[in-house]
Amino acid sequence: MLEDVRSRVTGSSTRRRDRRGRGMRGPLAPAEAPISRTRAERFDDLVRDEAHRLEQRWSRQLAGVEFAVEEVPAIDPHALEPDAIPLSRLVPAADGRPPRIVVYRRPVEARGGEDERDRARLIRDVVVEEVAELLGLSPESIDPTYDSPDD
Repeated sequence: MLEDVRSRVTGSSTRRRDRRGRGMRGPLAPAEAPISRTRAERFDDLVRDEAHRLEQRWSRQLAGVEFAVEEVPAIDPHALEPDAIPLSRLVPAADGRPPRIVVYRRPVEARGGEDERDRARLIRDVVVEEVAELLGLSPESIDPTYDSPDD
């Protein structure tokens, strides 16, 4: 009976605050602040920045290449060893679609650790490896900073 009264009065049966009125009242930071970005959005930004950096150097070769982020790879759990979960994938051009480089967020985050700089280096190396495979070159020729601990 109390639920019926509450939904008639407020128009909804869900509460916005906890029992004592101490729940979230609004956003903790303005939308423009870096702290308000989710972990997935920050990951997308790192991949986008790396793709943009490589496109500046290899603009003609990477003109039609798409860069994408997916959560996890679609794999058969019985087909691979537990340590062989891919961090990225190169989808070659087919049927009029351009080539596509896909970076998998969760495996990269799991292997990259909590440090943002280590994760950025891992993303750099993963994207460089896929671009090198696409262009048929060595990763060191694509990016001289490949696999180096310094940025």
